[in-house]
Amino acid sequence: MHLAYPAVLSALLFCTGLYGVLARRNAILVLMSVELMLNAVNLNLVAFDVWLSRTAEETLHSGQALTLFTIAIAAAEIGIGLAIVLAVYRNRGTSDIDKLRDTAEGGGTDGPDSDARTAERSARAEKAEATA
Repeated sequence: MHLAYPAVLSALLFCTGLYGVLARRNAILVLMSVELMLNAVNLNLVAFDVWLSRTAEETLHSGQALTLFTIAIAAAEIGIGLAIVLAVYRNRGTSDIDKLRDTAEGGGTDGPDSDARTAERSARAEKAEATA
């Protein structure tokens, strides 16, 4: 088998994963797209390892060993990433990446009902001061 077939398949998988990372808004779908990109890299590693082992006298299969490490790291990444996404979903009620942007910006006063939230916070603060 030629090296071109797995290389083209790997490029298609990687481009599909890259599109998923850039276009999706759901955090779980973004994690799945990252996994697709890692699988494309793994396919490339194994294909080049097989291709290079035909020409070399010593076959160390370092590409396949590196693929096993990549699979282990990907499993840990998806476990931690999914735990973070579930924790954020429990706290915020959504896993939409655009709606979670206010966490990094430190306020989130750009929404349509931000005035209502500000008024509610000031009413709570006044009530707390009155009871103290």
